[in-house]
Amino acid sequence: MPSPESDFSRPEPHGPNDPAARSAHRDDDGANTDLIRLVAAAADLCRKPLRHGVVPVSEPAGGDGETLDVSLRLEARTAEGERLPEQDLELEIYPSGADLNLTLAWCQDEQRPMLWQGGHPVWMDAAGSRCAPPTDGAPVEALARRLRALLINA
Repeated sequence: MPSPESDFSRPEPHGPNDPAARSAHRDDDGANTDLIRLVAAAADLCRKPLRHGVVPVSEPAGGDGETLDVSLRLEARTAEGERLPEQDLELEIYPSGADLNLTLAWCQDEQRPMLWQGGHPVWMDAAGSRCAPPTDGAPVEALARRLRALLINA
């Protein structure tokens, strides 16, 4: 569901306000625009007041439309449209057996913990060991839970 600030005009690579994304299920690059819109809207909701554009980092694996295995970059902006690259996240969505997992990590700072969301959230440090969530990790955790729930029920 798009953010309530629908009149906000700023360039979004493939965000919820992109007319091309609304009119087609796949863009010229083959990326699933329904997924891109869903991720952007969830990020806008969970990481308020930030706004997000979503850029595919990798093509979905398999090509059959049934298997979801994709990497996306969530580009953050202020409500005024100023880019905040330090708040950008990389999202990986991938199957593991019959389950769906995802990871969220800050793009600019590899020393910040990464969130793995499967059946429950796990924060990991750069060495891959379990660690405490960062002080600003609650919105990221909410985003991971929301996306996983939306994708499993889709």
